[in-house]
Amino acid sequence: MNTYLVVLLGVAALVAARPDFSLEDIHQDQVIGKDNTITGSYSWTSPEGVEYFVKYIADKDGYRVLESNAVPVTADGVKADGRQGSFVSSEEDDDDRK
Repeated sequence: MNTYLVVLLGVAALVAARPDFSLEDIHQDQVIGKDNTITGSYSWTSPEGVEYFVKYIADKDGYRVLESNAVPVTADGVKADGRQGSFVSSEEDDDDRK
């Protein structure tokens, strides 16, 4: 559920940043498996007409981008292919200390 919220907030931030952006230009799909693994994608069309997409997975290893033309590589040059490592939040670190 947290991953869904992060994705939704990210898309909302994109919309807020571009007032001429239409919600009709945003699409999202996701599937939640029996093991609580979430796979999905979201896409949007920029005001310039460029379509961007992100395919992702969120599982026991965290949230990872599997494929994207919006985030093609990290600052270290690591391609977004699901093997780049997971996102670890500070909330998880705080929970471990209790």
